[in-house]
Amino acid sequence: MLSLFTFGFAQKRPKIAYTPAKDLTLVGKVASTENIFHRVDTNAFAGLPAAVKKRVVQSGGLAVSFKTNSPAIYAKWCTAGTVASATMTSVAYRGLDLYIKKDGRWQYAGVARPREGQTCASTTIVRGMDNAEKECLLYLPLYDETTRLEVGVDEGSTVQAGAYPFQKRVLIYGSSIVQGSSASRSGMAYPARLSRETGMDFLNLGMGGSAKMEKSVADMIASFDVDAFVLDCIPNSSPKMVSERTAYLVETIRKKHPNAPIIVMQSVIRERGYFNLASGERVRQQNANVKVEMVKLLQKGVKNLYFIPADDFLGHDHEGSVDGTHPNDLGFDRMIQVIKPRLVEILGTSIEK
Repeated sequence: MLSLFTFGFAQKRPKIAYTPAKDLTLVGKVASTENIFHRVDTNAFAGLPAAVKKRVVQSGGLAVSFKTNSPAIYAKWCTAGTVASATMTSVAYRGLDLYIKKDGRWQYAGVARPREGQTCASTTIVRGMDNAEKECLLYLPLYDETTRLEVGVDEGSTVQAGAYPFQKRVLIYGSSIVQGSSASRSGMAYPARLSRETGMDFLNLGMGGSAKMEKSVADMIASFDVDAFVLDCIPNSSPKMVSERTAYLVETIRKKHPNAPIIVMQSVIRERGYFNLASGERVRQQNANVKVEMVKLLQKGVKNLYFIPADDFLGHDHEGSVDGTHPNDLGFDRMIQVIKPRLVEILGTSIEK
């Protein structure tokens, strides 16, 4: 009786129809690239440091927008197979993160977990939904190079490129914190959250450990066609670099973009600096030096230049980081509560329509 009952109610697994990501809408691109999953075409810019070249081909901040009426959504994807950092989840590092719009707001729907020791994986992200049309946003891995991505739906369901979900292009140049370390999944990185919460397109140009304001990097950043710039690069730049390089970066951007808002952020306060005296002094010097440089630039007449201090970024209970430096989800949430109102105030009034 049990076998007959089981047989009688067994459901056939639906066949899956896959669509390459190139046929959907790619979100978060700073510029066009030959490899659609790279953030920057490194061949287009001379003199970039090797560490920068390594980071900008990683897919942090990129997402795919699509619409489907499928009751289930699947994915198969490949990455370069970089070993995940000990301070990040494998889902954030080289997995996928799906959001679906519900009642007018983007809501988390599921993740695609990579397979340990394998560069490719396929999985069901979410199932059991109704067959109404859904707006979807699928975030790519933060710290690995994505080499292939296909989105799957139940055979017979519709799937098509979605509308571009955000307006205005705001480039965020910065450290591993911008790239997404140590959010639990890629949709929780602070540029991604800012985009969903404000409707503005915050473009992730995080370069883990490598945002040091080199001349070649400054020239590259200034060449991008964007509406505004957020510079969150102080954590990677030594106090000496901050003093020597901030002006060139800001002034190079200003020459190419006479009216674009430029927003400079101080470094997060590293938790280990409360006990490691040298670390604490380094951050104090970084933040003091960038403040001095900002005053100089404003005195020189640089317009539409703004400054966000870091005093409250991670809160004051010392629970906002994974490792004393990189925010956890709580730390990112606190950081957003500080910077989002200021960014909305500046960008809502300063970006030319």
